[in-house]
Amino acid sequence: MKESRILLMKIQNLFFKVCLVPALLVFEVPDIQYSKIPDASEKTVKIGLLIQENNSQAAKRGAEMAIRHANEKGGFGGKPFQLVIRSMEGPWGTGSKQAVDLIFEENVWAIMGSQDGRNAHLVEQVTTKARIVFLSAWSGDPTLAQAFVPWYFSIVPTDLQQADAFIEEIYNKRNFTGIGTVSDNSYDSKLAMESFLKKTKSAGKTDPMQLYYDTANQDYNVLADQIIKADVRGIVLFGKPSGSLRIIQQLRQNKMNQSVFGALSLMDENELSYNDLKYYENVVLISSGNWSDSKNSAFREEFQRIYGKIPGAVAAYSFDAMSLLIEAIRSAGLDRENIQKSLTKIHFDGVTGSIRFDDKGKRMGTPDLMEIKNGIPVGVER
Repeated sequence: MKESRILLMKIQNLFFKVCLVPALLVFEVPDIQYSKIPDASEKTVKIGLLIQENNSQAAKRGAEMAIRHANEKGGFGGKPFQLVIRSMEGPWGTGSKQAVDLIFEENVWAIMGSQDGRNAHLVEQVTTKARIVFLSAWSGDPTLAQAFVPWYFSIVPTDLQQADAFIEEIYNKRNFTGIGTVSDNSYDSKLAMESFLKKTKSAGKTDPMQLYYDTANQDYNVLADQIIKADVRGIVLFGKPSGSLRIIQQLRQNKMNQSVFGALSLMDENELSYNDLKYYENVVLISSGNWSDSKNSAFREEFQRIYGKIPGAVAAYSFDAMSLLIEAIRSAGLDRENIQKSLTKIHFDGVTGSIRFDDKGKRMGTPDLMEIKNGIPVGVER
């Protein structure tokens, strides 16, 4: 155990030296250990939002709604909250530059992020050095919490927590055998699949068959043939909606009746519209909240009225994350360290459910599951 922790620390240090430090030096960052404290007398209370790319509208809109709600209730002591948005789109290292800009140029009090795991790692390193809260609202990368830094929090269930929910449903409740995992070649998807494999092994279950697909390849017949030959009864998908939808369509075209389970990443509405849920018919997915709950229903109705679209998981987590930061600021006042302390104690009831954090900043609890029935998400009983 001690050797594993030492190895982990060495890997983290290597990552910082190889990836983050050069990026920070290129952008001429000031001494990040002595970051400027924002002026509490400023006319607005700024909160930063880092999105994956410019077309990541779902996260932006969810955060905007939370800001609007807060300001309608008087903001912070009469001061309006102000959302400052930066996109991480661009070459490697752009994410760290944008985080630095939010901290040193915009003087935000906290940062919320809706991005993939690799970009989230860059932001985590910057915000830790600057001693400012970073609340992640999309990446399920479990290694983000393994740095044991007090400034990182996440409201999204980690890949390991999602794996626990799947194992309970697939192995313990349904007693399935012959499970196969299917992943694309992205960093987040591979990590999610590895987390599932790790959890199945620790639970004493038979190792699933591991299959991969290339998102650039439009032909999924080979993948379907592999599933048939292996006599797979249940498939767990890790990837983006675009590829996952094509796989499900291929299975149905071949009249294959395997049960299909999907990680939270399949619910990214930047690629998947609410109407596309009909293609996920009978697929069991990680839930982003109780869809029949009155709070969730009110959120969806307001979002649709304002933006003309039904919100998905990205918008829901973004709304909750920004609402959570606002509540922490109201409780702690304009002090970055007190905001961090407030989050460690907070118990928040959001549209994605009850939110509390453990000592590593992870959201506590095992996520719920939902199944798509007639194009509508229905909660799966535990």
